Amino acid sequence: MGADPFDHDEFKSRQKESWDKVSPGWKKWWPVIEKGSQVVSNRLVELARIQAGQNVLDVATGIGEPALTAAKRVGPTGQVTATDQAPQMIALASERAKENGIDNIIFHEVDCEKIDYPEGSFDAVLCRWGLMFLPDLPTALGRLYKLLKPGGYLAAATWDVPAKVPGISLAMSVVMEAVQAPPPPPGLPSPFSLADTVLLKESFSQAGFNDLHTEKLNVVFKLDSPEAYTEFTKDIGAPVVTLVKTHASNREAEVWDIVTQAAEHYKVEDQSVRFNNESICIVGRKPL
Repeated sequence: MGADPFDHDEFKSRQKESWDKVSPGWKKWWPVIEKGSQVVSNRLVELARIQAGQNVLDVATGIGEPALTAAKRVGPTGQVTATDQAPQMIALASERAKENGIDNIIFHEVDCEKIDYPEGSFDAVLCRWGLMFLPDLPTALGRLYKLLKPGGYLAAATWDVPAKVPGISLAMSVVMEAVQAPPPPPGLPSPFSLADTVLLKESFSQAGFNDLHTEKLNVVFKLDSPEAYTEFTKDIGAPVVTLVKTHASNREAEVWDIVTQAAEHYKVEDQSVRFNNESICIVGRKPL
């Protein structure tokens, strides 16, 4: 038997630490991120057929989406439970809910693969850009399936292939080339590890879901300048920052300048930079 390409527990620990480190950056850039991303939250809520009075679970909520969007939909007679493994992200999500006057969300720091609520607790489960970071997707999907009431929906968003998501992939590809870093081991969770819709549907089907549907949405990230894009990446792109520090500690400024130059290609008329990114939405239903 061959060895696993990575240690599951070590990976999860590093992942948790990385998300906590970039949580201030997510708070700083949230208006930019959400201006483009809100369309995905809205669509996930629609795909999951969320209605007033329902009980909804949002896993890997980050700093609060689509939990906040779902909370508005279920209203005062409903409830959203928002979970994330990173405590600093959960703290920011709770802060955002208070700022928005939303009080029907319960926040819980827990790993998606270890959620242990009673079976059949939720009318719907949501996950925006979280499933692709799970080392053990089958276990997680099986757990989420059990948490749903019969007839309930799981709606999730992932990213398409790197070439169709330049807002995320550009900096990583440029830095990897600049520092001549080796490619990551095959099968390692990444933003793009669930870009194959056929395999994504198969994963849902194997977990027991039916009535599967996928569609694609354009997510626009617009920043004031190429330099702003580089700052954006430094603040929220933990894997890219780690790559630079590990492989180019003596020429960090030079490498970040290369990222800025690459972003010049995405300039629009007002000198800002605009990235069109393709997101995949999938929904499946737990049979009655």
